[in-house]
Amino acid sequence: MTDPLHAELLRLAQEAARRAGALLRDGRPADLAVARTKSSPIDVVTEMDIAAEKLITDLISEHRPDDGFLGEEGASTEGTSGIRWVIDPLDGTVNYLYGLPTWSVSIAAEQDGETVVGVVAAPMRGETYHAVRGEGAWATGAWEGERRLTCRPAPPLDQALVSTGFNYVTEVRTHQAEVARKLIPLLRDIRRGGSAAVDLCDLAAGRLDGYYERGLNAWDYGAGDLVAREAGALTGGRPGERPNPGLTVAGTPGVFEPLQELLEGFGAWHD
Repeated sequence: MTDPLHAELLRLAQEAARRAGALLRDGRPADLAVARTKSSPIDVVTEMDIAAEKLITDLISEHRPDDGFLGEEGASTEGTSGIRWVIDPLDGTVNYLYGLPTWSVSIAAEQDGETVVGVVAAPMRGETYHAVRGEGAWATGAWEGERRLTCRPAPPLDQALVSTGFNYVTEVRTHQAEVARKLIPLLRDIRRGGSAAVDLCDLAAGRLDGYYERGLNAWDYGAGDLVAREAGALTGGRPGERPNPGLTVAGTPGVFEPLQELLEGFGAWHD
């Protein structure tokens, strides 16, 4: 039985993700422009990223004024309740800027530092993924009702389909391209979707066998990591580490460890 607090957090995360997703999908202006840049001139923030984060934080604060926030677009408060919301209001901003469909709203709730609720909405797919710690991972979409998510059976590594992403800093992405060059002959293939949260949910849904990326932040993987783990995936960073900005790795049991070992050998991480 779901803890009443966790059930409350899930309902609030789902409503916030639904409203933010609708705003982003239906409110995207035809002349959408870059509001500012982050790590490089091609790492962009749009006016819609900012509007979506405000919508989410305002809604949550209205119901839970003592909670803390960590948001990609600047929301950062400590809170006093022991609950912190980790928010990426628009994961896949460049896809969104270009009108590509792979972008998402990612909302996670932490209780005393542990992620207990995760919701990822992918409005252009018509799909929303959610998980509560210990309660499994679920999705709604074109099918009827909620569908429980389960990772696909692990293939041999040379038959694994693995997704990744690339940083917007030239030196970093050059190194990432070299790692991918070494990996490709050892896998079925590599995909690059553009939204870490969607990639992790695709792993949970059996659409991928593995995923890795360097340079993610907590808001990129917070909700998706919980969804993937609750669907049976293993996640981590370098061996013995949790996912972190140095390296995030996820995979079905049987793919995770050999993929992690290869990435360690190829130096895919950074301190």
